[in-house]
Amino acid sequence: MDSKNVFASNGGQGINKKKATIVLLHGSGLSHIVWSLTEQYLSNQNYNVLAIDLPGHGNSEGDCLKSIEEISDWLEKVFKELNVFELTIIGHSQGCLEALEYSSRYSKRVKNLIFVAGSYRMPVNQDLIDLASSGNKDAVKLMTKWGYVNSKKFIGGDPVEKIINSPRDIREILAIDFVACNNYKNGLEALKKINCPTLFIFGELDKMVNLEKGQKFADSVVNSKTHVIKNCGHMIMFENAFEMREKISEFLKK
Repeated sequence: MDSKNVFASNGGQGINKKKATIVLLHGSGLSHIVWSLTEQYLSNQNYNVLAIDLPGHGNSEGDCLKSIEEISDWLEKVFKELNVFELTIIGHSQGCLEALEYSSRYSKRVKNLIFVAGSYRMPVNQDLIDLASSGNKDAVKLMTKWGYVNSKKFIGGDPVEKIINSPRDIREILAIDFVACNNYKNGLEALKKINCPTLFIFGELDKMVNLEKGQKFADSVVNSKTHVIKNCGHMIMFENAFEMREKISEFLKK
């Protein structure tokens, strides 16, 4: 698209126009890989599933987009190209901001919204932005420290550190995403426009989006559903993908 390749993992199923489509949006500095335990599960339940890599992330070409608004318009180009409607959009962390802004701009395409570990405003500490902008690996260590209840339980190491594994990744991807999150101010206005079934999933012990902040987000959407996963932090799709995806499936069947 725009002469740049866009990558979306689809559970090996392609797109069937007779099926409903689920779009998975990753968080800052990450890629479609974060959804590996979720994508196949939902695909097996008769949905088209697209775990999209944003420009410059994972296997998608191009430079990283510098604002949530730009990302939303880019997503619309992707969906238009694919000719998909009635989307269920699932965002994690930064992906929640993108889902929120996209739904406020292009509501006709959106059937359901699912926000995982997100809020309508996600400021990032300036020290963390500065570390990332200089390509310092401490930025990823801090992200890991704040992202999990217990990151030591992963056999073979933290998945986040495997995705963001070079100073270039930190400087040219993670830092730009952090700034985009920090600069996004339209969340409260976008929230008011939500008029589709909406599910919020939070980690009980999330240090990045604490439960009180998350609950305020959820309470702003009339008739929405909320599920809190016990003993879980911010990286829900790694820490407890099984409970998360079951709750998503239940919500979509209602």
